[in-house]
Amino acid sequence: MTQLANAHAEEPAQKTTIPANPQALLDAVLRANQATADPRTRAVLDAAIRHLHAFASEVKLTYEELHKGLDFMVRVGQATGPEKHEGILLADILGLATLVVLMDAKAALAAGGTEPALIGPFWRENQPVRPNGARIASDETTGERLFVTGRVLSLDGTPIAGARVETWQAAPSGLYENQDAHQEDMNLRARFETDAEGRFWFDSVKPSGYGVPTDGPCGDLLALQGRHHMRPAHLHFIVIAPDHKVLATQIFDALDPYAYSDAAFGAVGSLLRSFEPDGESGYKLDLELRVEPGQSNLPRPPLP
Repeated sequence: MTQLANAHAEEPAQKTTIPANPQALLDAVLRANQATADPRTRAVLDAAIRHLHAFASEVKLTYEELHKGLDFMVRVGQATGPEKHEGILLADILGLATLVVLMDAKAALAAGGTEPALIGPFWRENQPVRPNGARIASDETTGERLFVTGRVLSLDGTPIAGARVETWQAAPSGLYENQDAHQEDMNLRARFETDAEGRFWFDSVKPSGYGVPTDGPCGDLLALQGRHHMRPAHLHFIVIAPDHKVLATQIFDALDPYAYSDAAFGAVGSLLRSFEPDGESGYKLDLELRVEPGQSNLPRPPLP
């Protein structure tokens, strides 16, 4: 009897056919995912599976449309290389990247923190360390002068000394220096350190808006939607302060013609600022960057 019982226990589980209906199919796919060992990965995949099935059911997706979508994703991968990350661009133009950074910063925003924005694809490693007050534009960079003054503060208004502030921007031509062979290496880029009162300041040129790349599948998507591909003029900032979370943000020119229709949906909240006239041939920008206490996890720069 014992041998018979053991033999019965080692038999494979009874085989069952998945009923031919959408709910039974979804249940089977979710059951298969239960073997995923990491709890967070399992939860994310569960949600992705449920939403993908619900999406296909809602729009009554056809087999032909499914393969058009899969081909689009393949093209996104093929269009990605050292000069451009098409996947980042896709997340930007769908508003997904901005949604994620806003959710990450929910607590800080409720306490008066500076709105985050996209890092984007143009931040570089080893940007030059410059003293406060330095000009970050090369002599060959023409354009209207912009003088920037800023302070780094904790959420309670305490100035943060010794914070690292990195900035980068496009030239008035609308190109970052890594895109333009005529610009000096590391033009319009810098790394500053705040003084005892949390201040930093530098001299630059007024940036220009520019278009996101349209030579890949994301450009096809924008055209399909009847959308423009322009981003308003802006400066990028990353703040790395001891015992505070890293803040990546952008400050936009509120008078730019595309200030309220950013193709990447990054111009949110108080990030739209006035570049005030400063004399006959220039502008000034004064800003506060308020950062949340916590652990500093520095993101990896997309470019060397």
